[in-house]
Amino acid sequence: MTRLGANGATISIRRSKLRLSQSVAPNRFRVRISLANRTAGKVGGILHASFPANTRHHLHIWPVMNLRLSNTPLWSPLSRAVLAASITVIVAFAVACGGADTSPPTSTPAPVPTEPPAELPDPTATPVESDPVAFEDLPRRDGAELAGIDAWLNTAPTTIAHETSMGNVVLIDFWTYTCVNCLRTLPFLQEWHRKYADLGLVILGIHAPEFEFEKVLANVERAMEEEDVTWPVALDNEMETWDAFNNRYWPAKYLIGTDNEVAYTHFGEGAYREAELEIRKALEAAGKDVSAIPIGDVENVKRDETAYEVTRELYGGYQRNYSVFGAYAHQSQYYNEPDATVEYVDEGQYPPQKFVLHGLWRNEAEAIVHARNTDDLSDYIALRFIGRSANVVIDPPDSQTFRVYVELDDRPLTVDEFGDDIKHDVAGRSYFDVTEGRMYRILEVPEFGQHILKLTSNSDNFAIFAFTFGIYDGGF
Repeated sequence: MTRLGANGATISIRRSKLRLSQSVAPNRFRVRISLANRTAGKVGGILHASFPANTRHHLHIWPVMNLRLSNTPLWSPLSRAVLAASITVIVAFAVACGGADTSPPTSTPAPVPTEPPAELPDPTATPVESDPVAFEDLPRRDGAELAGIDAWLNTAPTTIAHETSMGNVVLIDFWTYTCVNCLRTLPFLQEWHRKYADLGLVILGIHAPEFEFEKVLANVERAMEEEDVTWPVALDNEMETWDAFNNRYWPAKYLIGTDNEVAYTHFGEGAYREAELEIRKALEAAGKDVSAIPIGDVENVKRDETAYEVTRELYGGYQRNYSVFGAYAHQSQYYNEPDATVEYVDEGQYPPQKFVLHGLWRNEAEAIVHARNTDDLSDYIALRFIGRSANVVIDPPDSQTFRVYVELDDRPLTVDEFGDDIKHDVAGRSYFDVTEGRMYRILEVPEFGQHILKLTSNSDNFAIFAFTFGIYDGGF
């Protein structure tokens, strides 16, 4: 047993609780470990643990072995203890595997029940070809009900109990409109709604915002129209329904039968055919005939077979940077104080999993903001990423439209690298116009690889909330 402590915070790692077992893919292992007397969820390639506290704490081993401990100050006693413990685990993991596995995570970890989080939880780590989570390993949430809904869209106010009493099957979908993982699932929700709504399937989208601007009703309405979300959506701005379900992930799906019990749960992307089979099973149990409706044949969206890694989601604001989980900003000046305007200098070093600034920028709680108007595109944000696609979440402080120029490896994008929002100007430069707060799809390269991405704008309206990346064959 290894005991590591700091100022009274102790973590125990018992040999009997550290298990390395080979998974389906060579050199990929499952890890199960007990930290602070709480047992971690076991999924391929990821270590997931929680700690008994009033806020949610998650520890993940990512493909590049990032330490993720959310809602914990950077140098708190618990953080130092977990950091030391994680190093021990990583060493053991590397020795057992003959080196760190750099494959992307293959499933989204099942949550461990905790007290409701004091702050907004962190989003699901970027999942690829997500394996279904075994429901028998999950805490049941039978009887959980909608709570604290701020507004309803595409429907009059309703409840789960009301819908199931009417003989309907309810699919609860926790989502938010700038979450890339949520957006990737929408085509499948659209298909299920089209095929099964007349037979009694009621999809209830619970819009649980990650950022403050996602609480604005007009923003959600606009996003739903753009993404063709036609099923009922409830705005859960204070996360009360999220807490009622003890949910921890975007996206998350809870299928509830006519008996008002949870029949199936899935977290993250993927398992689409499996989910549809469970929907059909619940409808059949409700007396509906689904035999004439064809079943979808996509279980998981096809990823690039050459992709061995993908860059994590990068956040601009200090709320997530000021933690062991974060440290997304490379330059040390970022961490000197919050809400500070600083002149940054790009020294040409682009470490993985971080962004680099050049020019005058201000770190705010949720975003990194360009802090002046320029006329020569001299200020920029740059980063090294690994993947096939890149997206950026931007919300302008005011409603004035502005332009952002995009370069890949110090050149404009070619047409075959355009994301959906990219255009070319007369000078041949690649750009997109920011007109509203949302996720902008800026890059889709033909082949998996490593690149330097640079975004620049003359506007002081340029506020970057997050970058996300993908490794799918086409798409974002």
